[in-house]
Amino acid sequence: MAQAEISNHLVTEIRESFGKGAARKIRAVGKIPAVIYGHGTEPQHVTLPGHEVSLILRKSNQILELDIQGKVQLALVKDVQKDPVRQIIEHIDLIVVRKGEKVTIDVPVHLEGEAAPGTTVNQDANTISLEAEATAIPESVSVSIEGAEDGTQIFAKDLVLPKGSALITDEDTLIVSISIAQEQDLGEDADEAPAEEADAPAAE
Repeated sequence: MAQAEISNHLVTEIRESFGKGAARKIRAVGKIPAVIYGHGTEPQHVTLPGHEVSLILRKSNQILELDIQGKVQLALVKDVQKDPVRQIIEHIDLIVVRKGEKVTIDVPVHLEGEAAPGTTVNQDANTISLEAEATAIPESVSVSIEGAEDGTQIFAKDLVLPKGSALITDEDTLIVSISIAQEQDLGEDADEAPAEEADAPAAE
C-alpha cells in the first residue's frame, strides 16, 4: 500500500495556441497539452514534457509538482485522454491541490494469496473510492484471500485502509466472494448422442 510521493517535478510551458491543429503540433515535438483548474482559479493551459509524463502515468492518481514560470504548483492528474487506436496521450486534465488538502480518488483493489483449493474467486469491485491527503495518496488497497473457503465474502467495510484514508464507497459494497468451482455442464445433447447412434440404420 505504498503512497504516491511528490517527486514528479516538471517544468511546464504556458500554452497560448489552441485547437486540434495546435495540439497536433505540440504532440509532434514530444510534448502534451494540458489544462490546470480548481480552487476558483482561472484555467491555465500548459504543455508538459511527453516522455517524463508517460513514465509518471504508469501509476494512477499521480501528484505533479509543476514549475509554471518559476512558480511551483501541485496538481492531481484527473483525466488522461488517449488516442483509442495508437494509445498516444492527447490531453491531460489537472486539478490544483494544496499540501494537507484531502481529495477523493478511485484506488485499485489488489487481491493477495490464493483461496482454498477447488474454489473460484469472484472480484466484484476492482476499485474503491477513498478520501486521502493529496500528498499521500495510496497507490492501491490490498486484501488477503489466502485459504478463503467457499462462501467467504469480503465487503468494503472489511478492508484495511492506509493510514490517513477514509472510505467513500458504500461500506456494504461487495469486493470479493469465494465459491465452489462449478463443473462444466455438457448438456443433454451429450447424453442423447449414443441413443441417436443406436437408432441409426445398420450399414448394408
